[in-house]
Amino acid sequence: MPRAERQALARRDPVAILPLGATEQHGPHLPLTTDSDINRGLLERALSRVPSDLPIAVCAPIDIGASDEHLDDPREGNPGQGTVSIGDDGVKTLILREGGSLARAGVRRLVLHNAHGGNRHAMAIAALELRRRERMLVVSASWYRFDRPGDVDLPESEWRHGLHGGAVETAMMLHLHPDRVRTGRVRRFASFGEELARAGSTIGPEAAAPFAWTAWDLNPDGVAGDATLATPAMGRRLVEHYGDALAAVIRDARAFPLDRLV
Repeated sequence: MPRAERQALARRDPVAILPLGATEQHGPHLPLTTDSDINRGLLERALSRVPSDLPIAVCAPIDIGASDEHLDDPREGNPGQGTVSIGDDGVKTLILREGGSLARAGVRRLVLHNAHGGNRHAMAIAALELRRRERMLVVSASWYRFDRPGDVDLPESEWRHGLHGGAVETAMMLHLHPDRVRTGRVRRFASFGEELARAGSTIGPEAAAPFAWTAWDLNPDGVAGDATLATPAMGRRLVEHYGDALAAVIRDARAFPLDRLV
């Protein structure tokens, strides 16, 4: 925006939204853009569910994230299958740069809308630094941490272990971008995490005591989950549910009492 428009928007006390995605392998059936595609789809749904007079500024998305866990494909000639990563430090730097720019423009409310699990550590560190340095409200919103939709019929094991390219992500892509899904390569990608859970181990990729993992530790194809369970109808419902949850976060960020931040 030109300076005058930025200043006018800042006077309305807007909520700024910074989308965080990734460019990384999602197995043989989904594109490198999966996380960023889902991020955009959920944000589009969310923006359609907030009041039209709510002042919002959507920042340019960060589409290359912290994806080091997807860089090390052990198969010769397939280093990460196209994954690009700037690591935790890179993601943190970009969030701080964008947040600082917003603060200088007079914006005090920022929602980090994240669609990639690998970004969460950098996001948390950057959010606290912006809170302390810029005295901003910074909200970290990752769709996969929202409550599940009660009317989507998936086994508990898939919710817990379908971490990457499984039924949930595949379904949302079938709804948002069916042309980008290689349906002939969709299959069940059994996760080592599920095997550990069946054995009663306290250790797992996302357990209370997690171990550091690369995608190929979980499955030889770098995917975890049963993508055969996904349908376009399921994807539509998931996008509606998680998009509506994000809309609630945006509304609550606008209503948040900034004077309660010490």
